[in-house]
Amino acid sequence: MDVIHTEMRVARIGDYLSLARFDHVTKHVFILPGIALAALLRGPQNTHILGHILLGLICAVCIASANYVINEWLDRDFDKHHPTKSARTSVNVQLDPARVYGLWGVFVAVGLLSAYFSSYAMLAVASVFALQGVIYNVPPFRSKDRPILDVLSESINNPLRLMIGWAMIDAWTVPPSSIVLAYWLGGAFLMAAKRLSEYREITALHGIELLILYRKSFAGYTEISLFVSTFLYALASVSLFAVFLIKYRVEYILLMPFLCILFAVYMALSLPAGSVAQAPERLFAERNLMIAVAAFCVALAVLTLFDIPGLDALSSQQYLSLR
Repeated sequence: MDVIHTEMRVARIGDYLSLARFDHVTKHVFILPGIALAALLRGPQNTHILGHILLGLICAVCIASANYVINEWLDRDFDKHHPTKSARTSVNVQLDPARVYGLWGVFVAVGLLSAYFSSYAMLAVASVFALQGVIYNVPPFRSKDRPILDVLSESINNPLRLMIGWAMIDAWTVPPSSIVLAYWLGGAFLMAAKRLSEYREITALHGIELLILYRKSFAGYTEISLFVSTFLYALASVSLFAVFLIKYRVEYILLMPFLCILFAVYMALSLPAGSVAQAPERLFAERNLMIAVAAFCVALAVLTLFDIPGLDALSSQQYLSLR
């Protein structure tokens, strides 16, 4: 069901700022594990850590807001077909394209400058972050319109945020590839679950035709393929997490049950109609998910503080003798 707008009012300053979606700032929580891992594995390598953290946060917020600005502007003709996104500012308000692109440029410039004053590592990550917004949203690339690539190109934001957090503490190394890939595929799990929720709800209420008008990539998906891909991303992510955990601290292998429960709880959240998985910024209101996250964090803290010598056998070859 399309939403018909007979008259659009002229935009005010607040309308332009709303494109930046500052209410999505909670997504930057994915920076925290990068900070924690760098502190645990490397120790503080940068001087003036608080300054690097402040610059890193400004960088992450500004680059993400720049991506949101360009996303909402270029999606306006597609979002009008979505049951809830049709209420977005770009669909209902007459925006000046020059001001929209100017706002995007300001956010990118501030983000890159903040990264530059922090470190070259931060600048490199921020540049990729900004480039991701272009590849994901801007024709002729517009990877969001291509099945599978839409999920993988959107979820790369996760490891980029991890690397921003890491660079705040240590600008001279990068995180281990196992945790970077685990983070990326974990993000792919989240994005695939979001698409699965959208597919199930919108096709049930409005039909597949409207869903494809909203996002072309859905023409290449079915409910089964989305479910299977979500499961695949989860398995791949957990496998890579296991590699990282047992390689860098064997006690962390005991985190696996907590991690699996976390994935299972999120998957359960994505299945009902009106799932919060469609609006990740509201996840903090989900009690069961927050309990699973808290349990994981407590287990992580305990296993970081205490050694369990008997677990060393898991990292060496062991055989049961029948003699």
